[in-house]
Amino acid sequence: MPVLTLNLSNATLEMEAIGDEPRNEYLAQIEIALLSVIFLCASTLNFGLLLVLWKKKRQMSRMRVFVTHLCLADLVVAFFQVCPQLMWDITDRFIGPDLVCRLVKYLQIVGMFASTYMIVVMTVDRYQAICNPMVTFQRRRARWNLPVCVAWLASFVFSVPQLFIFSRVQIAPGVYDCWAQFIQPWGPKAYVTWTTLVIFLVPIVTVMVCQVRICRALQINLYLKTQQRQQGRDEGHPHPLSTSTSNVASVSKSRIKTVKMTVVIVLAYTVCWAPFFTVQLWSVWDADAPTETATFTILMLLASLNSVANPCIYLLFTVNFPKLLGTLLCMKHTDLESLPEEATMVSSLYLSIKSHSDIQ
Repeated sequence: MPVLTLNLSNATLEMEAIGDEPRNEYLAQIEIALLSVIFLCASTLNFGLLLVLWKKKRQMSRMRVFVTHLCLADLVVAFFQVCPQLMWDITDRFIGPDLVCRLVKYLQIVGMFASTYMIVVMTVDRYQAICNPMVTFQRRRARWNLPVCVAWLASFVFSVPQLFIFSRVQIAPGVYDCWAQFIQPWGPKAYVTWTTLVIFLVPIVTVMVCQVRICRALQINLYLKTQQRQQGRDEGHPHPLSTSTSNVASVSKSRIKTVKMTVVIVLAYTVCWAPFFTVQLWSVWDADAPTETATFTILMLLASLNSVANPCIYLLFTVNFPKLLGTLLCMKHTDLESLPEEATMVSSLYLSIKSHSDIQ
């Protein structure tokens, strides 16, 4: 009886009997082309953004720290997930000893965890800054960003099972590959369902709850400022009543921009990864799933586009592109549009609520 194994990576998920079956060369060429483009774009964009952030390290706000680590996580995806899979597709079989096989599979899943959890902690940080402003305001500036450290630690710890699941195995006489071996028949189902839960479903629910709360807080803040302006007009003042109120109006635009950027990053993550996890679940829960079709393969390949989308989103929200080009060419400094510091965000939100209560 043939033994089934699960070859789980960022680009392929196959259930097949052990054997040296010929691959679809046309489909392999599509995979190689797409992975090459994704690797080049992800590595170039994230390295470029890191260079820009490094040049502005003296003005490193809390939000830019999160973006920096998101870039690092996306580079892990590019170099330890996309690049190995690209080389694997070129050679058809994994070339390397057992230790390399295990390390590659471990780092592949580390990149997935880190990129996801960095988006989660970024969103939670926005939630804390807007919905619990005084807690954020009283927080001392630490040398190490605790949420970032927790995200990286969780990524390394949750990826440990990869070291034991995958190994270099003989799939045919004289033919070796890097494969996973599970207890049949529930092993593959349990593993893929678990990874979908901790990498996709739980993070998505978390960020959605935070975003709803953030939007609600901004709506209340906008209502308070509208009431302030209305009361000022009723008392014969055509402009906001105080300097603090005017300051709130100006800072609000920057605060809302950071929220919009976070929302777009979350949407991009959902669009890129939802098809991937849907296809993976389909593959293990349905024995008749068409795993060898081009549609299945392309849907899973597109998941890595998230590492291309993240730096693009940040640059679109914060950078003047002509000045950015000059910075990368070392001709002049560029001005990243400032993302508000926590103290400014918190004090402005606090002043808006306090001024409203004072008026009443």
